[in-house]
Order: sequence, then structure tokens, then C-alpha cells
Amino acid sequence: MALTQPQTRTQIDGNTLVAKTLLHAGVTHMFGVVGIPVTSLATRSVALGIRFIAFHNEQSAGYAASAYGFLTGKPGILLTVSGPGCVHGLAGLSNAAINAWPTLLISGSSDQHYSGKGDFQELDQLATVKPFSKFSAKPVSISQVPGHVFDVLRHAVSGRPGGVYLDLPTDVLHQTVTEDEADELIKAAASAGVSEKPSGFSGDLSAAVAALRSAKRPLIVVGKGAAYARAEGELKKFVEMTGIPFLPTPMGKGMLPDNHDLAATAARSLAIGQCDVALVVGARLNWLLHFGEPPKWAHDVKFILVDICKEEVELRKPYVGLIGDAKEVLGLINKEIKDDPFCLGRNHPWVESISSKVKDNVAKMEVQLSKVVVPFNFMTPMRIIRDAILGVGSPYPVLVSEGANTMDVGRAVLPQMEPRTRLDAGTWGTMGVGLGYCIAAAVACPERLVVAVEGDSGFGFSAMEVETLVRYQLPVVVIVFNNGGVYGGDRRSPEEITGPHKDDPAPTSFVHEAKYHVLIEAFGGKGYLVKTPDELKSALDESFSARKPAVINVILDPYAGSESGRLQHKN
Repeated sequence: MALTQPQTRTQIDGNTLVAKTLLHAGVTHMFGVVGIPVTSLATRSVALGIRFIAFHNEQSAGYAASAYGFLTGKPGILLTVSGPGCVHGLAGLSNAAINAWPTLLISGSSDQHYSGKGDFQELDQLATVKPFSKFSAKPVSISQVPGHVFDVLRHAVSGRPGGVYLDLPTDVLHQTVTEDEADELIKAAASAGVSEKPSGFSGDLSAAVAALRSAKRPLIVVGKGAAYARAEGELKKFVEMTGIPFLPTPMGKGMLPDNHDLAATAARSLAIGQCDVALVVGARLNWLLHFGEPPKWAHDVKFILVDICKEEVELRKPYVGLIGDAKEVLGLINKEIKDDPFCLGRNHPWVESISSKVKDNVAKMEVQLSKVVVPFNFMTPMRIIRDAILGVGSPYPVLVSEGANTMDVGRAVLPQMEPRTRLDAGTWGTMGVGLGYCIAAAVACPERLVVAVEGDSGFGFSAMEVETLVRYQLPVVVIVFNNGGVYGGDRRSPEEITGPHKDDPAPTSFVHEAKYHVLIEAFGGKGYLVKTPDELKSALDESFSARKPAVINVILDPYAGSESGRLQHKN
């Protein structure tokens, strides 16, 4: 007679069950700020093998989670406390929603028994997150926990990726089940799996290829959606087969190297203004691409739009819509073209015009970069940083960029040679993402150095997280372009300096030559104050070699910058 194994009666609570379910679903990292009622959830997760990166502020932790989702293709996990913690976490959740990055916000919430009675940090969190969450779930008992965990993770990556939410009431976290019951619940929930990259395609592939074949001035526009889909191999093959120039959006940069012969970045205005057929892959025709409308685009341009989201394609009403994963769709196009190849060739008039304009604009830029201006303008330190980044070689650093002038100039000067190595303010133009993005990149891409080039205003949003860099000893070098304010110093005209508060600092100005480098030294990191090219070169050499947390405080002329050129009309 066979003996049966006795069932274990060991009890585990909701905190442990959530942690065990996350681990079973493949979660390896979490970001957040702990406190009542989720401290035990973070501790149990760490004990099971999930790395928890603890922040000072939920906003920065949320930005980290969203960037982690982009860099890895797996949902980034943000853990917060209830009430204000959840509200602060909305910064990261909204950033994920707008950028279409898979991110899961998990917040503790009030005891259900006291709902509506004014419990500690009570808030209707499901209603609060609704504008930015694709899908939300709230288990009302411990038995529902594993199913809801798998549901939210599945929704984060299905269709167009985005933000999702899991609400964990305090009483559910304190309920218990036996370990055997927990294993059965997890097994049942896991049977549906966590969706991988979406599959399936619809659209008139023949019409798209025919339009490209007949085009006199075709252009490929590649966005961060294609980078998220890891479509660089298919893009490279398509560009090499057809010889069509390509234009990346800011975070699409690096899908093919910036120095590629067919890169049209330095001829952007010509490329979008004169192309007659534009294949747009993983990018939305939003403000970053001038909505696909005249006068920036030709009035009769034909758009072939490749997007995972059917609703996005239907909204834009392109000449041809191809609905599917960017990697899959480009693969289908390549297969279609392979049977009947065509290539514009380097001597094609359109290719020559793009190439000529690129060379002309690059030459003009190099003239500006070659000038040694002290006190620093934006160009002189950017050139030195560019050379240092190129000197690192492959794997190239992940570049994090935020600020007005700093980000605008850096986009034109700093090189992206490999995919998913640029993180910036993104679709929403979000300031304050810098340190969160740095931490996410260091965790997601441990083989790469992380280099942040930030304006002093952008840095100020999350500067306290330099302590987090030091605490976890992350290989992050933060370069602060310090020009004393938003756009730089006091930009008021004399007639604007009036009234009872005329002696106050200008709304755009900060403390002159603030010692940002000292901040990281307070926690044991390395700080550098630089005012000359030699000082900057030395600081970059030393910090890049050390691969330790560092802040390089680059003092600029307060009047070197201006308002962000693309958005001046908004003010």
C-alpha cells in the first residue's frame, strides 16, 4: 500500500503569498518606498530572491519602474503605501501609460472593514488610478491574490503595453492560508500564463510594399515602440535591402547607429518636409512628429503606419495601416520584398539630397563644437562628453537625458550607437525622470555604464536619489549642466523687475554655482566641480573608469541657453 505524503499545515499570510506569486510569474526586481502596510511584502520578496530597490520618493521609484519595463520588456514593479503613496506613484504610472511601457503599481490600502469611516490614509485608489491604468484589480480575500497578480501582469504587456494597478487591502495582507493551499492557488493562477510579446497581424502588406516601391522620396520613421519590440535586426535588414533613409525619434535613436550612412537625423526638416511615403514604425504621429501634418510634412505624404494598437491606426487614418508587433511586421515586409527586391542605391537623387544635407549640417555643428568656450556654453562640454562616451566602446553606456537646453543640445550631439541606450523626457516631456531612469538602467543593464546628462533644474527634481546610487553602489555618473536656473539664471527684462517682490530671485533662477557635487559626497560618493575642459576630461576619465556613483557639476555661463526651441510657442 503506497504511503501518501502528509500535507504541511504551515500558514503564510497575504504578504508572503503576493511575493511568492510575483516570483512564480518571473518578477526579479521591484522599486518603491516601504511603510504601512507593505513593509512586510517588500521584506518577504527580498527573502524569496526578488531584488528590492528602495527609494526616497515614490515618483522617482515609479519612473524607475516604467523605464525598467521599456528596457526589459517585462512589467516594472512599483510598490507604495496607501493614500499619498499611491498618489505619488501616479507619476510613474502615468509616465508608463503615455509612453506605452509595461508597469505595475502595487499599493497597500485601508482595511476593508473600515471603508468610508476615515481609516488611516484611506482613499478610493481604484478610482484614483483609473485615468492611467489599463486594468486594475483588488482582491477582497487572500484566495484571490494569485489570480489578480497574474491578471495585472498579463494586461501590462498585452496589446499596447502600459500601466496597470493592483490594490492590496491591509486585511487581505494579514489573512492566512496554508503553504499547500498557496501553492495550489498559484498553480491555478499560473495556468493561463503571463502573455509574452503580442502576436497576430492585420493589414494590406502588398499595398504597403507597393507604395514603398513606387515612392520617389521614401522615409522610414522609427520610434521607441520599435525599440521596445526589439526590432533592430529586422530594421537593419530592411534598410540594407531598400536603401531608404531612416529618421529615429529621440528614444528610437540607436536602433541603427547614429553614424549610419542612411541616418537622416541631421537632415530632419528636409526628410519629413519632402518625403512622399513615410513608413512609421512604432511611433505615434503626435507633437514629436508634428502630428503628421503640414507645413512640416508635405500635404500629400502617404503614411504607412505600423502599430500594435488597432485604435491608434484607426485614429490616424493612414494610407496603409499595418497592425501588429513591429518586429513581426518588419519581418513580414522583409519577406515580401525579398522575393522581388529593390534598392534605391547611394546615387539615388533622394538619398543624395539627404546625405548632402546631413554632411552640411554635421559640418556646421562640428564648427560650433570645435570652439573652446569658457565659461562653458552648452557645446564645449557636450563635445567632451561625446568623445568620452565614444571612447567607452561597446557595450556603450545607457544615456539618460533631461532638461530643456541640455536635452535639446544633447540629442543632436551625443551619440546613440546601440538600441535602448537613450532614456529621456519622452512622449509627455516629463521632467524629474533622471535619477529614477538611471537606477532602472543600472539594474536592467548591469553590463553597461549609465551616464546622465541633466540640466540643473531637471536634476533638482530627484537629486536626493544620489543616496540611492551610493547605497546600492550603482555604476552611474550624473553630469549636471549648472547654469543657475530653468533655461538659465534671471532672464527678465528691466520692465519685468517691478512690484513689491522685485527683490526676490527670478522664477527661473537658482542659487548661483550651487555645489551639487557636494550632495553625493555627503553619502560617500564622488563629486567633481569642473569649470574648464581639462577639469571635465579628467573627471570623465576617472569616473568612467571607476564605474562608481559620481556627480560632475559642470558650471555654465548662466546666459548660454534659451527656452526649449521646439516649444517656445507654448509659452
